[in-house]
Amino acid sequence: MTPSRFREITSRYPSLRLVVAGDFCLDRYFEIDPARPETSIETGRPVHNVTRVRCQAGAAGTITNNLVALGVGEIRCVGVAGDDGEGWELRRALGKLPGVRLEQFLTAGSRQTFTYSKPLVMHPGQPPEELNRLDQKNWTVTPADLAARVGQAVVESLVGADAAMLLEQVDLPDTGAISRTWFAANSPVRAALEAQRVFADSRIGLRGWPAVMFKMNAAELGHLTGAPAGSIPEVQAAAAQLAATNGRRVFITLAERGIVSAAPGETPIHVPALPVRGPIDVVGAGDAVTANLMSALAAGATPTEALQLAMSAAHTVVHQLGTTGAATIADLARGLGLDPAA
Repeated sequence: MTPSRFREITSRYPSLRLVVAGDFCLDRYFEIDPARPETSIETGRPVHNVTRVRCQAGAAGTITNNLVALGVGEIRCVGVAGDDGEGWELRRALGKLPGVRLEQFLTAGSRQTFTYSKPLVMHPGQPPEELNRLDQKNWTVTPADLAARVGQAVVESLVGADAAMLLEQVDLPDTGAISRTWFAANSPVRAALEAQRVFADSRIGLRGWPAVMFKMNAAELGHLTGAPAGSIPEVQAAAAQLAATNGRRVFITLAERGIVSAAPGETPIHVPALPVRGPIDVVGAGDAVTANLMSALAAGATPTEALQLAMSAAHTVVHQLGTTGAATIADLARGLGLDPAA
């Protein structure tokens, strides 16, 4: 990618109107000082003394954070938080971000806020040591009236948008912000999604989803298509098959091997990952890829250019240790070997 083409694409980001919908969670980091050891008088067990707490939006919020880092002009967030302290923190984390709109971000007393609590032991001069995570999730089906309200918010948010992302982060269907009722053949939500430039990613799998642009890893691709998806040629063949069936472009992440994309009637594209430089933390890399794909394509990048930008973003984020990171435009330029000031 030439410097002029890079500037041409990224200069359009402030004018973009993007939607991020689905499962937002609170990422809460507890920084533990190992130099302050203590034993509980009551239990006799070791005490972890927390000297700092960091809160930021995670899951769909990580995509949002990456869009903010890119300077996207307007980001419409559609999701649900509980009427609890974690929900207050999540709203505060999102609300302080420039360009973020929360008019369609709902609060529901019937749900607890999806939260990842991450204890980190902060060893001087070393990467943080992450202890066992504490998760707060909803294990019951989202009430039908709430699912309908979120679906309507998705439809409204798509009006005038340049692109959208629908992210499912939960482990059980219909327990998060996304409802399978939206995917019925006569659903207005399905019709609205299929009429726009929409990306979709689901931890559970995308079988039965509307005909939008699917993003997944190679294992998920193999499970969905039933085709071999081990080698890069196999991934390209399975991706081409899925794109032809779905009628939309698909994106397959391959970790250290890069990314593949295929569209109906086109030769699949493979862009390798950039080489790592030292310790890495892969948390958030996939969401950085998502944010950069949707921004670049909405700004008029070719598919190959979008994949190159996404790989540069992933390269930046995996080197941000002890946090769910984000990549700026200057980071992208450095990853591509371009002068950020050019």
